[in-house]
Amino acid sequence: MEILAYLIPISLGLGGLGLAAFFWALKHGQFDDPKGDGARFLNDDWDDDPRP
Repeated sequence: MEILAYLIPISLGLGGLGLAAFFWALKHGQFDDPKGDGARFLNDDWDDDPRP
């Protein structure tokens, strides 16, 4: 049971880190065009020389 004293703060820290990463991605516009991403994924016209 002593291990819970370590595991609970570690799990809360990892959860907070994941939440912070989600908000960072949200702030930097990673989720702005989900429909366009889906359409690009299904498109058969592959670009041989993709833009950087």
